[in-house]
Amino acid sequence: MTISRLAKLEEQASIEGYLLRIQVRRPLNLWTLRLVVGSQTDSTKIKLLGEMKAWAYPGINGLQLDTMQVRTGSPHCIGHLIWAATMSWAIETTPCRQARLLAIYDEDSQHKKLIRYFQMRGFQVIKEVGASPIDLPLRLVWGGAGALMTADCEAVFAASLSRWEKCLDG
Repeated sequence: MTISRLAKLEEQASIEGYLLRIQVRRPLNLWTLRLVVGSQTDSTKIKLLGEMKAWAYPGINGLQLDTMQVRTGSPHCIGHLIWAATMSWAIETTPCRQARLLAIYDEDSQHKKLIRYFQMRGFQVIKEVGASPIDLPLRLVWGGAGALMTADCEAVFAASLSRWEKCLDG
């Protein structure tokens, strides 16, 4: 029996002293995901290091990434672990093979940093979501204007796994 990619990541995280946990709900043929990484500070407390929130539905653009956050002061490899685990979950559990997200437009320099960060992960801009009436549904879903980006889940997984494993090697 082969170990799943997600189980392997969870095992690697545990060896490094991290807890990788996933909460999935399945209302109305829709997956909701909250993936968290933490570290145990004592026998009763866990410090949250980072998280990803997403939702998915069957179809080519099914994986919708909503929130990715790494807490200030967390080890730099936590983001790589979160991305790799999220993509492995999508690949192993859902029919989703593409992911999409909105790089929210808050202000110029922050928006440019987001675009570069997501491009480093393998995402490409497919549409600028703005004030046009045709953009209204996307603005309602994502909560604002920005750059709609997509990526192949396998490619994001491979790049993130590589970065995560480089962190493990020191």
